[in-house]
Amino acid sequence: MADGPTTNYRGPLVSEPRQLLARVRDVMARGGENQAQYDQITKIIATYMVAEVCSIYIRRANDRLELYSSQGLIPSAVHNTYLQIGEGIVGDIAAAGRPFALADAQAHPNFAYKPETGEELYSSLMGVPILRGGRVIGVLDVQNRTKRDYSDEEVETLQTVAMVLAELIAGGTSNENNPMAVLDEQSTKPLRIEGILLSDGLGMGRAHLHSPRVNIEKMVADDPLTEHLRLTKAFQEMHGALDEMLADAAVAESGEHKDVLETYRLIAEDAGWVKRIEEAIRTGLSAEAAVQKVQNSIRARMGQTADPYLRERVHDFDDLAHRLMTHLMGENGAPHAAVMPGEAILIARSMGPAQLLDYDATKLKGLVLEEGSPTSHVAIVARAMGIPVIGRAQDILSRVNEGDQIIVDANHGQVLVRPGVTAQTAFDESVHALEKQKERYAALVDKSAITKDGHPVELSINAGLMIDLGHLKSSGAAGVGLYRTEIPFMVRSKFPGVDEQTRLYRQVLDNVDGKPVVFRTLDIGGDKILPYWEVEAEDNPSMGWRAIRVALDRPALLRRQVRAMTRAAAGRDLHIMFPMVAEVPEFVAARALVDKELAREKERGSALPRSVRVGVMLEVPSLAFQLTALCPFVDFISVGSNDLFQFLFACDRGNPRLADRYDLLSPIVLRFLKSIVDACDAAQVPVSLCGEMAGRPLEAMALVALGFRRLSMAGISLGPVKELLLGLELAPVSAVIAAQLDAPVHSLRPAIAEIAKSQGLVP
Repeated sequence: MADGPTTNYRGPLVSEPRQLLARVRDVMARGGENQAQYDQITKIIATYMVAEVCSIYIRRANDRLELYSSQGLIPSAVHNTYLQIGEGIVGDIAAAGRPFALADAQAHPNFAYKPETGEELYSSLMGVPILRGGRVIGVLDVQNRTKRDYSDEEVETLQTVAMVLAELIAGGTSNENNPMAVLDEQSTKPLRIEGILLSDGLGMGRAHLHSPRVNIEKMVADDPLTEHLRLTKAFQEMHGALDEMLADAAVAESGEHKDVLETYRLIAEDAGWVKRIEEAIRTGLSAEAAVQKVQNSIRARMGQTADPYLRERVHDFDDLAHRLMTHLMGENGAPHAAVMPGEAILIARSMGPAQLLDYDATKLKGLVLEEGSPTSHVAIVARAMGIPVIGRAQDILSRVNEGDQIIVDANHGQVLVRPGVTAQTAFDESVHALEKQKERYAALVDKSAITKDGHPVELSINAGLMIDLGHLKSSGAAGVGLYRTEIPFMVRSKFPGVDEQTRLYRQVLDNVDGKPVVFRTLDIGGDKILPYWEVEAEDNPSMGWRAIRVALDRPALLRRQVRAMTRAAAGRDLHIMFPMVAEVPEFVAARALVDKELAREKERGSALPRSVRVGVMLEVPSLAFQLTALCPFVDFISVGSNDLFQFLFACDRGNPRLADRYDLLSPIVLRFLKSIVDACDAAQVPVSLCGEMAGRPLEAMALVALGFRRLSMAGISLGPVKELLLGLELAPVSAVIAAQLDAPVHSLRPAIAEIAKSQGLVP
């Protein structure tokens, strides 16, 4: 069992914050009419903070902030002054979910003047978000006439009071004056909510709301030392429980989901997290309230970062904060998994991987998250369990009631809430059709992908996790055309050494039945930041210091990875591919490092791979104009369609405004790709294409018509593409594309789709 936080308690830093909390607690305990309580609290805070103004703004259902109580502003402004989220400094605090402290607030560019408040008399402003369950439900601020530099301690104190105030807001009396009444309204109408696919499949069942939040009865503590000892004991119990979970037979086998759970265990020991909870206890909070306060702060801070890895780690801290509170509170804080229905769709804002394992997997028919990404820890574990998952289903928690009928269509990224009879019938038909479709694809597993007129096409899968390799056997793929080595690095808490990497790559090669695996070297940087490696922020990270650029500037990093691959592939074929190469000298320099590692291993008498083939991922357009010079140095070329066309069109593929502006079946793209195929064929260098384009049936038709004979795609896409190719007469497609490569049109999609239709193909 791991130790809890060290017992280094030093006593309270200051006594005044505890006195303020005690006075606020007394007002809350006395009860009474809501408005009177708020007015008393603003007066107490203003007096304590030596401020002329203290105001409470409450977030309403239409995302407006209502001035709900104020000490110091003109009384008639209360309930008559509103700010939109993002409007003014108070709106900025709500939008960002973090504190602002300004000595001259009126000089701030986003200052919004509301003449009815009389606040033009005040210069400085300090405000903090009122957070509950990670959600901003209001803003608490103080103002002073003079220009005042607020200290960090004052900001911290106001944050603590805001957390206590959140409980008053949420627990208001059930009358028309309850500020949360409007926010808590639930609809009973059917609705459709869009999201993104995190784990494929269909599921139908009753909504079960994942509500890890516990009811904290005691916010303020009289004896900080006692609270510190309770925290230490709870940490020890939590670590012991996590160790038992990791040892359970259900997760004990090797695999990426085991790796992420072990990483989660390491996060639980994060010293910075523990220290901040201890400091919150010293300000006068109970241990439970301190955990909640720190978690609110982490969520507000990390949730704003552009780094997707850091955003996903917020969910792990949410999970751990809840677990810690359940150990602090005993049965009062126990999870609610036991009461879920027999066929359940789990609904959550976010979730850590261990929380999912708290539920009975035999009852789970689907998972819907307001947040989440394909590389989030819970998504990885859910895929291993075969549970369909949709992420980024906006505001679903506020639009779903416990027990509502839910349909999860992860394949199309949609959730149907309270569906009617027609929708449920359609779901049953979709499930039946999906089963029939799976039967068709299963019948094709052992068939080679050869077009109807005799053109063979090699279909491989893309992978980045061990669980992805399951598609290799189920789809009949020829191999792994792209193994993204960076993903396992991103779910670890430190850089894996050579031995650990060797075990990982050997495990991959052991699980492919001798089929080829193309290992892409680390493509880190851009939106793939390792949490344990600090880098400077860049204005345009997708075209910045990433991938091969990092590797050549940090050659030891690349050499360790190549060393691990070489050892893992002893006696077998090894394929290595470099990403983001912009010019031939970059590839030559990278290949030289591979040769050095091979020579080093040979000198040591180590077993070497049977063969080593080194290639390049063509995703920077500049490299396409150097193919004549490049081909003599490479063993193969793989076109990375995702980044290549982002750069070709100068179009951010993550920008929703540009998502449909450019078409991959435009004459521009097809001519560009044909020039690459022609150059590689002339040099007798094998060329493939990997990326989303390869996995779309119509696009696959066009690629084969252009001359590509190797495609690599997501495992789920291989069945539909193979089925189409087996029924395809290629000559008509080639003729139509060749005739229109110079056509001044936006896309050749209609013409290609018409050919598919005429041949009885349904892409």
